Amino acid sequence: MKTIAVLTSGGDAPGMNAAIRAVVRAGISMGLKVKGVRRGYAGLIEGDIIDMDARSVSDIIQRGGTMLYTARCPEFKTQEGVDKAIASCKAHGIDGIVVIGGDGSFRGARDLSLGGIPCVGVPGTIDNDISSTEYTIGYDTAMNTALEMVDKLRDTCQSHDRCSVVEVMGRRAGYLALQTGIACGAVAILVPEVEFDLQKDVIDKISAIKATGKKHFVVVVAEGVGGVEEIAAKIEEGTGIESRATILGHVQRGGVPSARDRVMASQMGYHAVSLLNKGIGNRVVTFVKSEIGDMDIYEALNMKKPLDVDEYNMATAMSI
Repeated sequence: MKTIAVLTSGGDAPGMNAAIRAVVRAGISMGLKVKGVRRGYAGLIEGDIIDMDARSVSDIIQRGGTMLYTARCPEFKTQEGVDKAIASCKAHGIDGIVVIGGDGSFRGARDLSLGGIPCVGVPGTIDNDISSTEYTIGYDTAMNTALEMVDKLRDTCQSHDRCSVVEVMGRRAGYLALQTGIACGAVAILVPEVEFDLQKDVIDKISAIKATGKKHFVVVVAEGVGGVEEIAAKIEEGTGIESRATILGHVQRGGVPSARDRVMASQMGYHAVSLLNKGIGNRVVTFVKSEIGDMDIYEALNMKKPLDVDEYNMATAMSI
């Protein structure tokens, strides 16, 4: 292993720049040449590849987004696209790649590994929905961003005796919604993993709490549930409380990464390079039971990640 590359793929997440920095500087410290691939697998196919050194990643640890940019690449889902990417790696002398992204990015890393280019995946997504790891880069920052926005909405809800129905991101997963809902003291948290009855679990509950003297409410809804406008309308109709829907959207992907995301990104990036330096590929970096580790990429992609139902029940019990 003489030359490695690093790329970011899929949705961006705060802390990706910290991970890029870790890969570049870890590689240099281990005597490796490091290249950066711009715009993910699309850039790999097109040969949009640059040389990187220690100064290339100066002053990026505190920046959100990704300096290498990212893009979706339908062509890479085909064998022809994979073959082009492998040819590009050989043309640029790339012996291994660190792929920072989510499950879709890891599938690409698996395909490259099968083609003879060892890859190690680093989990980077605000959704925290990668089954093989308890934590993904960007999750903490996104959760704190969502919490800050909900707290601001709560101020105006209190001023007007309203109910605010807030949709947070997370794609088909409810982890971000659950943690944000707990942190902001939401009266109800709706996630795709748990069945709910809007009348019983939200409308009737808000009405009962209203009778105890509370006049403003926050309901957090996961992106995978959706329909926040309709939910808000039904709450207003059923409770008589003016209700407004807010979709936080992509603001949750941006911003200065938190200390936790910077540290986790640094640890995971370093571990990924250590594996490649030993000639080990086809792995995914993990964080399990407070330890950085790794596992086979096939095993990782076949795992399921259940929502913590006990945590959900705790949140429900306290929202009275």
